[in-house]
Amino acid sequence: MRPEIAVLDIQGQYRVYTEFYRADAAEKTIILVNGSMATTASFAQTVKNLHPQFNVVCYDQPYAGKSKAHNLHEKLLTKEVEGQILLELIDHFAAEHVLSFSWGGAATLVALAHQPRRIEKAVISSFSPEINAHMLDYLERGVDYLGSRDGDRVGNLVNSTIGKHLPTLFKRFNYRHVSSLADHEYGQMHFHISDLLHSDRQCFFKAAQQINVPVLFMNGEWDEYTAAEGARLFADHVQQATFTTLEATGHFLDMEHKAACRDSRNALLGFLKPAQHESRPRYHYVQDHHALAI
Repeated sequence: MRPEIAVLDIQGQYRVYTEFYRADAAEKTIILVNGSMATTASFAQTVKNLHPQFNVVCYDQPYAGKSKAHNLHEKLLTKEVEGQILLELIDHFAAEHVLSFSWGGAATLVALAHQPRRIEKAVISSFSPEINAHMLDYLERGVDYLGSRDGDRVGNLVNSTIGKHLPTLFKRFNYRHVSSLADHEYGQMHFHISDLLHSDRQCFFKAAQQINVPVLFMNGEWDEYTAAEGARLFADHVQQATFTTLEATGHFLDMEHKAACRDSRNALLGFLKPAQHESRPRYHYVQDHHALAI
């Protein structure tokens, strides 16, 4: 399963690396939105869960992964800019669905608030508008380590908090990735966290109120950081919101173990393709040794 690779020009300002997994029998296209510090590789399992039922698009933010060599990194990207990039990609690939992970939910909310005409359904996974005590501790330590560009402490922080339920091999490769990022990547993450700590979280609810398509919020039962009860705060703001909590799994959902992978796939297909979805579909669980991040 080899993707079609392209580096796309976004409004003459950014160059974005994309992977398009085409499926001849697929009727719909879904675009996947990374968490912060993550790359297209972090969606290896998710792609296998969705393809060939869908055409699947992955991409790297301009500051990350295989996009960063094509950009100058002269300014930091806000979640609003990331939302605009997502809207451009939705149009380019004629995507009907979008699925975000962790911090990618912020850009996805921004994009969905613009009511893109092509989008029919969206999934926002491992995201919460609430900063609870666990998340506050993680963010405050993170902004300190990122500010000093201490990659070692950032890598250990990720693995001991949101990544604590990952298999050991995943943690090893996650640490290798997160601890060796470029200065501008640490700066970008520092900017995102600082904004999250000091901004009014009502911005997420204001965006949510503009969304006009069904949205599935998917969280892990053991995720103390983007907790399921926090995600349910969207119930009063998204008109067509549904919620699912995956049992015995943390922040990284389909990456943590086989049962979580199965349950994640079932939840996704049950929401996106309810008529065709079987209760116990076949799937492949692959331990991909690449960066996960958040």
